[in-house]
Amino acid sequence: MAREMLYPIDASATTRWRPRFLPTSLTGWLVVSSLLYSTAVLPLHGYAEDEVVVFAVVSEAPKDKTRVSVKALINGAVADTKLLPSETVLGNPIWRTLEICHAMKLEGSKTGDGFKVASVRILDASMLPMTLQGFAGDCLIKKAVEIAPLVD
Repeated sequence: MAREMLYPIDASATTRWRPRFLPTSLTGWLVVSSLLYSTAVLPLHGYAEDEVVVFAVVSEAPKDKTRVSVKALINGAVADTKLLPSETVLGNPIWRTLEICHAMKLEGSKTGDGFKVASVRILDASMLPMTLQGFAGDCLIKKAVEIAPLVD
């Protein structure tokens, strides 16, 4: 009797044991695939739209590393703004040694107070877009003439 339970002989018993978690019709497959798409792929679109790539040059000597004044190229327009680093960026050695005239490529999102920085890369001034290269060059000349002699 136990053997008959493990290996049923009649065809109606085998259909009862078939797994019911897989859809059996085209409509069922469409519903399952749309649910998977909405839970796995759609949330990623919201993150991608918020991230913005910004090029910036530090315009003033940063006294407070949590709010750095920069000239930034955001969406094709140059503007004075404040950089607000995230916790991971704030602990970065590059951010801790930030000085006037440093050129950066930033990724993050625009907020009401400034620009929230998610990642930062230091660049050479020649790697900046043309609209910021003039400001970076003037800043470096000003730094060499006015600030460097005071260091001695």
